[in-house]
Amino acid sequence: MTDTQTNQYRPATVTPPGATLADLIEERGIKQAELATRMGVSPKFINELVAGKASITPTTALAMERALDVPADFWLARDARYQEYKARSESEAELEGAFDWVEELPFRDMCKLRWIARQETKAGTVAELLRFFGVSSVGAWKVQYLDQIVSNAAYRMSPKDSVKAGAVAAWLRAGELCGVRTSCEPFDRSAFLDALEAARALTLITEHDEFLPKLEALFAKCGVVVALIPAPKGCPASGVVRWLTPTKALIQLSLRYKTNDTLWFTFFHECGHIALHGKKMLFLEGDKITNAEEDEADRFAADRLISATEWSAFLPYSYTEEVIREFAEKVGIAPGIVLGRLQKEGRVPWSRMNHLKVRYTWKESE
Repeated sequence: MTDTQTNQYRPATVTPPGATLADLIEERGIKQAELATRMGVSPKFINELVAGKASITPTTALAMERALDVPADFWLARDARYQEYKARSESEAELEGAFDWVEELPFRDMCKLRWIARQETKAGTVAELLRFFGVSSVGAWKVQYLDQIVSNAAYRMSPKDSVKAGAVAAWLRAGELCGVRTSCEPFDRSAFLDALEAARALTLITEHDEFLPKLEALFAKCGVVVALIPAPKGCPASGVVRWLTPTKALIQLSLRYKTNDTLWFTFFHECGHIALHGKKMLFLEGDKITNAEEDEADRFAADRLISATEWSAFLPYSYTEEVIREFAEKVGIAPGIVLGRLQKEGRVPWSRMNHLKVRYTWKESE
């Protein structure tokens, strides 16, 4: 998922522009005191310039140009390279000192999923993670992802110890990057609601790598990015919906539990948040913790997959495999989704007829 980065040559050391200045005046037989007089500055300033303790400003560069007949842009570029080198050297130490942060993140899974590339040094590892999150420091990461995003999400996740904020943040960022890179039309509510009916038909396709491109294209036309992204260890999320911009929504699915009933119910649940709730909230779904918005999204998903009228007419039946298959065919939906709803409502034991559900597996390329 990481962008290909241009390899830039960076020397191991960069001398200050003062070193070039010292060589030049020695070659010309000019003393530092004389140069100070020619430039109209103090000898102390020239001494600091030579020692690399003073930066070259545009004014200083112009004075050096006039006194030495060496272009000002040469001195400014030389100083800029040195200042960057100094900043990078100082940053390397800071990055290495922040290596403990890696323990808060699902580093191995992030490498395995190719969200980041392994680095040879501790500083390089921290820098790679900061690039992934699009922040300049660990402190900025905590503000952007823990305080503003993870802490403000409307959770539907278990508060168990298995939930790690860093893993949730990494998964959310992976979806965010996918959403930003994916083009789609501006959000159109009417087109979005129409697309939901077309999405029902896709539940009959058993292979997720076959229906997913169709689902992505269908909703891109109405302003919604659909992304299927595996969740790393410590992020027991099944889905999330968020608005990346006022005209672009993201539905991110993790393929948790790996069955079609869970995947499709989660998808239509997230669609419910888009249809029913505002654009400011981020809804993160995992183990069920109910609240008003979640209940509304649950009802929206259930009714969109199988209408209330059709479901009411079906309930008096004795739920055999044949009955479930016939009803699923009648309403045009996968039988595993029907079974999943019956199990959720306690009408069929969770252990029965699970072969009706389609199970998905991630492929190496994903």
